[in-house]
Amino acid sequence: MKTVVMKFGGTSVATPEKIIGVAKRAIAEKEKGSRVVIVVSAMGKTTDTLLGLASEISAEPPKREMDMLLATGEQVTISLLAMAFKALGHEALSFTGWQAGIETESVPRNARIEQIHTDRLEKVLDNGCFCVVAGFQGVDRIGNITTLGRGGSDTTAVALAAALKADRCDIYTDVDGVYTSDPRFVGGARKLEQISYDEMLELANLGAGVLHPRAVEFAKNNQVSLSVRASYSDEPGTIIQEVVTVEKNLIVRGVAFEKGIARVTVTYKKPFNGSLANIFTKLAEHHIDVDIIVQSITDAFPPSVSFSIKEESLEEARRVLEQYKEEIGFVSCEFEVGLSKVSIVGSGMVSNPGVAAQMFDILRMEEIPVKMVSTSEIKVSVVVPLDEMQKSANALHRAFGLDE
Repeated sequence: MKTVVMKFGGTSVATPEKIIGVAKRAIAEKEKGSRVVIVVSAMGKTTDTLLGLASEISAEPPKREMDMLLATGEQVTISLLAMAFKALGHEALSFTGWQAGIETESVPRNARIEQIHTDRLEKVLDNGCFCVVAGFQGVDRIGNITTLGRGGSDTTAVALAAALKADRCDIYTDVDGVYTSDPRFVGGARKLEQISYDEMLELANLGAGVLHPRAVEFAKNNQVSLSVRASYSDEPGTIIQEVVTVEKNLIVRGVAFEKGIARVTVTYKKPFNGSLANIFTKLAEHHIDVDIIVQSITDAFPPSVSFSIKEESLEEARRVLEQYKEEIGFVSCEFEVGLSKVSIVGSGMVSNPGVAAQMFDILRMEEIPVKMVSTSEIKVSVVVPLDEMQKSANALHRAFGLDE
C-alpha cells in the first residue's frame, strides 16, 4: 500500500469543526488505498498563548521548561483529532513526538531531528489505523522533551515521510500553494505550479513563511515528493521537486522579504584572521545565526566586519561579544536596527549573468539605499531600511516579470 503523510497547520485545526474536517479529508485519502499519517500543529494561537503565560511568570524562562510547556499545544490537537476519527467510525491512535520515535539533538527550543524509530508507527499503520502525530517536538537521548523551532511541524512531517518511505507528503495550509511573493504585500503575486527544492530552500531561508527551511532540506536530501496545498479546497497546490518542468523561462522565480534584521559592526585592532574566527565561533557556540558578512580592511580605516542577525538575537549577541571582548580583540561594536532583507531567487540566474546588476539598478531608480549584499548561484539578497521593504519587493517583482 502507498503511504501518505498529511500535515495540517494551526489555522487548519483551530476549531473542533475544522478538526473534524481534517479527519474527513484524511479518511477520503485512506479510501483511495493509502496508509495515512497525519501531523498536526497546535490549535490556532495556542503557542502564542503559552508563550504569553510564560512571560507572565518569568522574563527569561528556562529553555528546557519552555519546551515542556510548548509541547503541550500539539498534544491537545492530536488527542482531539484521534477522537474525531473514532466519532466518524475509524480507528486512530495519537502519538506525541517521542512516542512516534522522533529523536533530536539536545538543543532546547531549536532542536534538529537526528533519527526516527518508525517500528511503532509501522505496526499501527499495518493494522489499518490512522497515526496522528504531534508536530514540532521530539525527545533527546537523555529523555528531555525538545521542540524544533517555529514551523517545526513541517519538518516533522517531511522527516516522517522520509523515514516511512512515504509516496508523498502534503502540507495543508491556509494558502493554496507557493507564490512568487507574499500576495498580502506584493501586487500581482501568483501561484507557481512547480518550484525546485533549491529555490524553495532559498525562499524559506529568506523569509517566505510557507515552508520551514529544514522541511525543504529533508525533502531534498531524501527526495521526498512534497506539495503545498490549501486545507479548504481540493485545488492542486505547488509541487516541490528536484527539477522544474514548467515555467522554465523564469530567470527569477520568487521575491522574499524579512523584517526584524539588525546589523552588527565590530571594529578591531589590526587585520588578523583569528579575530574574525573568534567572533563567529563564539556566536555559533551560543546558537546565534549570522547571515550576511562583510569584512573591510583598508589602509585608511581600522579593520572591521559587519554582519546581519535577527533582531530577536541582538541582546544575546551583544552579551556574548561583550563577554569575550578581550579574547576576540575588538575595539568597538555598533548595532543598527530597523532593517529588512529583500531577496530574489531563481535557478535561471546560474546561466544568466547580470541579474544582480539589474537588481541594483532597479533599487537605485527607486532611490532605495542598499546597506549590505549577499549572493549565491541562485539568489541575491540586500539589506534595506524596514520602511523600504515592501516598496523594494514590489519593484523587483514587477521588474522581473513575475506578475505576468
